[in-house]
Amino acid sequence: MDLKHRLDLKFEGVSLEQAEKALIMLHGRGSTAEDILSLSRHFGLTGFALIAPQATNHTWYPYSFIAPTEENEPWLASAVEVVGKTVEKIMDAGIAAENIYFLGFSQGACLTLEYTARNARRYGGIVAFTGGLIGDEIDPSIYKGDFEQTPVLLSTGDPDAHVPVDRVMASAEIFKGMNASVTEKVYQGKSHSISINEVEHAKKVIFVK
Repeated sequence: MDLKHRLDLKFEGVSLEQAEKALIMLHGRGSTAEDILSLSRHFGLTGFALIAPQATNHTWYPYSFIAPTEENEPWLASAVEVVGKTVEKIMDAGIAAENIYFLGFSQGACLTLEYTARNARRYGGIVAFTGGLIGDEIDPSIYKGDFEQTPVLLSTGDPDAHVPVDRVMASAEIFKGMNASVTEKVYQGKSHSISINEVEHAKKVIFVK
Protein backbone atom coordinates (compact mmCIF):
# COMPACT_ATOMS: atom_id res chain seq x y z
CA MET A 1 0.00 0.00 0.00
CA ASP A 2 1.17 3.50 -0.79
CA LEU A 3 2.19 5.39 2.33
CA LYS A 4 0.70 8.68 1.12
CA HIS A 5 -2.39 9.66 -0.77
CA ARG A 6 -2.15 11.35 -4.13
CA LEU A 7 -4.21 14.52 -4.57
CA ASP A 8 -6.82 13.21 -7.00
CA LEU A 9 -9.91 15.44 -7.12
CA LYS A 10 -13.16 14.80 -8.95
CA PHE A 11 -15.53 17.67 -9.71
CA GLU A 12 -19.23 18.19 -10.38
CA GLY A 13 -21.61 21.12 -10.12
CA VAL A 14 -20.55 24.68 -10.84
CA SER A 15 -16.88 25.37 -11.60
CA LEU A 16 -14.81 26.71 -8.72
CA GLU A 17 -14.31 29.96 -10.58
CA GLN A 18 -18.07 30.52 -10.88
CA ALA A 19 -19.30 28.93 -7.66
CA GLU A 20 -20.67 30.81 -4.68
CA LYS A 21 -20.12 27.86 -2.37
CA ALA A 22 -18.18 24.59 -2.32
CA LEU A 23 -18.97 21.15 -0.87
CA ILE A 24 -16.14 18.72 -0.12
CA MET A 25 -17.44 15.14 -0.21
CA LEU A 26 -15.45 12.29 1.34
CA HIS A 27 -16.24 8.70 0.41
CA GLY A 28 -16.13 5.63 2.62
CA ARG A 29 -13.78 2.66 2.67
CA GLY A 30 -13.71 0.75 -0.61
CA SER A 31 -15.78 3.38 -2.38
CA THR A 32 -14.99 6.11 -4.90
CA ALA A 33 -15.18 9.85 -5.33
CA GLU A 34 -17.75 9.33 -8.08
CA ASP A 35 -19.98 7.35 -5.72
CA ILE A 36 -20.10 10.06 -3.07
CA LEU A 37 -20.58 12.76 -5.72
CA SER A 38 -23.67 10.93 -6.97
CA LEU A 39 -25.26 11.53 -3.56
CA SER A 40 -25.30 15.28 -4.24
CA ARG A 41 -28.14 14.80 -6.74
CA HIS A 42 -30.48 14.19 -3.82
CA PHE A 43 -29.72 17.57 -2.25
CA GLY A 44 -30.80 19.90 -5.05
CA LEU A 45 -27.87 22.23 -4.47
CA THR A 46 -27.48 25.32 -6.65
CA GLY A 47 -24.42 27.51 -7.00
CA PHE A 48 -22.15 24.85 -5.45
CA ALA A 49 -18.87 23.47 -6.69
CA LEU A 50 -18.74 19.80 -5.65
CA ILE A 51 -15.28 18.36 -4.98
CA ALA A 52 -14.53 14.78 -3.97
CA PRO A 53 -10.97 13.62 -3.30
CA GLN A 54 -10.25 10.01 -4.22
CA ALA A 55 -8.43 7.96 -1.59
CA THR A 56 -5.44 6.08 -2.95
CA ASN A 57 -6.31 2.36 -2.93
CA HIS A 58 -9.90 3.36 -2.03
CA THR A 59 -9.25 3.66 1.70
CA TRP A 60 -8.26 6.68 3.78
CA TYR A 61 -6.53 4.62 6.49
CA PRO A 62 -6.12 0.85 6.87
CA TYR A 63 -7.65 -0.02 10.25
CA SER A 64 -10.75 0.84 12.24
CA PHE A 65 -11.15 4.49 13.17
CA ILE A 66 -11.14 3.45 16.83
CA ALA A 67 -7.81 1.62 16.52
CA PRO A 68 -4.81 3.36 18.14
CA THR A 69 -4.03 6.36 15.95
CA GLU A 70 -0.42 5.30 15.36
CA GLU A 71 -1.64 2.11 13.67
CA ASN A 72 -3.37 4.20 11.01
CA GLU A 73 -0.33 6.36 10.33
CA PRO A 74 1.08 7.67 8.05
CA TRP A 75 -2.10 7.20 5.97
CA LEU A 76 -4.30 9.19 8.35
CA ALA A 77 -2.01 12.23 8.42
CA SER A 78 -1.82 12.08 4.62
CA ALA A 79 -5.62 11.89 4.36
CA VAL A 80 -6.00 14.95 6.60
CA GLU A 81 -3.43 16.71 4.39
CA VAL A 82 -5.45 15.88 1.27
CA VAL A 83 -8.53 17.53 2.78
CA GLY A 84 -6.42 20.55 3.72
CA LYS A 85 -5.08 20.88 0.18
CA THR A 86 -8.63 20.64 -1.15
CA VAL A 87 -9.68 23.48 1.14
CA GLU A 88 -6.70 25.53 -0.04
CA LYS A 89 -7.67 25.00 -3.67
CA ILE A 90 -11.19 26.18 -2.96
CA MET A 91 -10.03 29.27 -1.07
CA ASP A 92 -7.50 30.08 -3.79
CA ALA A 93 -10.48 30.26 -6.17
CA GLY A 94 -11.94 33.02 -3.99
CA ILE A 95 -14.46 31.05 -1.92
CA ALA A 96 -14.31 31.98 1.76
CA ALA A 97 -14.21 29.39 4.53
CA GLU A 98 -17.73 30.28 5.67
CA ASN A 99 -18.97 29.12 2.26
CA ILE A 100 -17.15 25.76 2.38
CA TYR A 101 -19.21 22.74 3.39
CA PHE A 102 -18.10 19.20 4.26
CA LEU A 103 -19.92 15.90 3.91
CA GLY A 104 -18.67 12.37 4.50
CA PHE A 105 -19.95 8.84 4.99
CA SER A 106 -18.43 6.21 7.30
CA GLN A 107 -14.64 6.41 6.95
CA GLY A 108 -15.17 9.65 5.06
CA ALA A 109 -17.37 10.96 7.88
CA CYS A 110 -14.62 10.19 10.39
CA LEU A 111 -12.10 12.04 8.22
CA THR A 112 -14.54 14.96 7.83
CA LEU A 113 -14.84 15.31 11.60
CA GLU A 114 -11.13 14.82 12.20
CA TYR A 115 -10.05 17.48 9.69
CA THR A 116 -12.60 20.08 10.77
CA ALA A 117 -11.95 19.55 14.50
CA ARG A 118 -8.23 20.02 13.91
CA ASN A 119 -8.95 23.16 11.88
CA ALA A 120 -12.03 24.67 13.48
CA ARG A 121 -13.35 27.96 12.11
CA ARG A 122 -16.64 29.20 10.70
CA TYR A 123 -17.57 26.89 7.84
CA GLY A 124 -20.80 26.68 5.87
CA GLY A 125 -21.76 23.36 7.44
CA ILE A 126 -20.53 19.87 8.28
CA VAL A 127 -22.35 16.57 7.70
CA ALA A 128 -21.05 13.29 9.13
CA PHE A 129 -23.15 10.32 8.10
CA THR A 130 -22.12 7.51 10.50
CA GLY A 131 -18.73 8.62 11.81
CA GLY A 132 -16.81 9.90 14.80
CA LEU A 133 -13.50 11.42 15.80
CA ILE A 134 -10.55 9.10 15.22
CA GLY A 135 -8.44 7.16 17.74
CA ASP A 136 -8.81 4.48 20.39
CA GLU A 137 -9.55 7.39 22.70
CA ILE A 138 -10.48 10.95 21.78
CA ASP A 139 -7.58 13.34 22.44
CA PRO A 140 -9.10 16.83 22.82
CA SER A 141 -5.64 18.44 22.88
CA ILE A 142 -5.22 18.04 19.10
CA TYR A 143 -8.42 19.94 18.27
CA LYS A 144 -8.07 23.69 17.92
CA GLY A 145 -10.15 26.71 17.01
CA ASP A 146 -13.70 28.05 17.24
CA PHE A 147 -16.49 26.89 14.93
CA GLU A 148 -18.40 30.14 15.51
CA GLN A 149 -21.73 28.28 15.45
CA THR A 150 -21.08 26.33 12.26
CA PRO A 151 -24.05 23.96 11.83
CA VAL A 152 -22.98 20.32 12.25
CA LEU A 153 -25.04 17.17 11.73
CA LEU A 154 -23.94 13.78 13.07
CA SER A 155 -26.29 10.93 12.19
CA THR A 156 -25.92 7.20 12.68
CA GLY A 157 -27.71 3.92 13.17
CA ASP A 158 -28.05 2.13 16.49
CA PRO A 159 -26.44 -0.31 16.55
CA ASP A 160 -23.90 0.14 13.75
CA ALA A 161 -21.41 -2.59 12.90
CA HIS A 162 -18.48 -0.19 12.44
CA VAL A 163 -19.22 2.98 14.40
CA PRO A 164 -20.21 2.82 18.09
CA VAL A 165 -23.01 5.23 18.94
CA ASP A 166 -21.18 6.39 22.07
CA ARG A 167 -18.25 7.60 19.91
CA VAL A 168 -20.65 9.58 17.74
CA MET A 169 -22.14 11.20 20.84
CA ALA A 170 -18.70 11.87 22.36
CA SER A 171 -17.63 13.51 19.10
CA ALA A 172 -20.73 15.69 19.16
CA GLU A 173 -19.77 16.89 22.65
CA ILE A 174 -16.29 17.87 21.44
CA PHE A 175 -17.84 19.92 18.63
CA LYS A 176 -20.26 21.58 21.02
CA GLY A 177 -17.33 22.50 23.24
CA MET A 178 -15.70 24.15 20.24
CA ASN A 179 -18.77 26.35 19.68
CA ALA A 180 -20.43 24.39 16.87
CA SER A 181 -24.21 24.24 16.51
CA VAL A 182 -24.60 20.46 16.66
CA THR A 183 -27.54 18.25 15.77
CA GLU A 184 -27.38 14.53 16.55
CA LYS A 185 -29.73 12.05 14.90
CA VAL A 186 -29.81 8.34 15.81
CA TYR A 187 -31.88 5.91 13.73
CA GLN A 188 -32.77 2.66 15.46
CA GLY A 189 -31.94 -0.39 13.37
CA LYS A 190 -30.59 1.56 10.36
CA SER A 191 -28.11 -0.35 8.21
CA HIS A 192 -24.58 0.95 7.54
CA SER A 193 -25.74 3.20 4.72
CA ILE A 194 -27.14 6.66 4.02
CA SER A 195 -30.92 6.74 4.28
CA ILE A 196 -33.34 9.11 2.57
CA ASN A 197 -34.34 10.36 6.03
CA GLU A 198 -30.73 11.36 6.72
CA VAL A 199 -30.49 13.20 3.42
CA GLU A 200 -33.72 15.07 4.13
CA HIS A 201 -32.52 15.97 7.61
CA ALA A 202 -29.21 17.26 6.24
CA LYS A 203 -31.10 19.41 3.75
CA LYS A 204 -33.10 20.99 6.57
CA VAL A 205 -30.26 21.43 9.07
CA ILE A 206 -27.26 22.19 6.86
CA PHE A 207 -28.28 23.08 3.32
CA VAL A 208 -31.00 25.55 4.23
CA LYS A 209 -32.06 27.66 1.28
